[in-house]
Amino acid sequence: QVQLVESGGGLVQAGGSLRLSCAASARTFSTYTMGWFRQAPGKERAFVAAITWDGARTYYADSVKGRITISRDMVQKTLYLQINMLKPEDTAVYYCGASFGGTLSQYSAYQYWGQGTQVTVSS
Repeated sequence: QVQLVESGGGLVQAGGSLRLSCAASARTFSTYTMGWFRQAPGKERAFVAAITWDGARTYYADSVKGRITISRDMVQKTLYLQINMLKPEDTAVYYCGASFGGTLSQYSAYQYWGQGTQVTVSS
């Protein structure tokens, strides 16, 4: 069982930056592949980024490459998402998920989810 708690969202002007955090409760945090998804109003939850259990590999959606960095701190058991050059279309609820593996860009690959943190970007 893994409990995930996201934080760091807020209201930001376009062009600004945010760092989202996802704190994990499990002692086995280091064994999970972790990912970030986002859900805009009226849209399905969409893949943003993922990172392997050892942090060796990262994966990004084409729409965010170059602006977003995913990372993890094994000691703090925390996942991060740095978002730069924010755009109004980045407005969404951001969720972190924990996965045993599979196609990491797919929602179904993740067994545990946090409650989400709202990011709102004003133009």
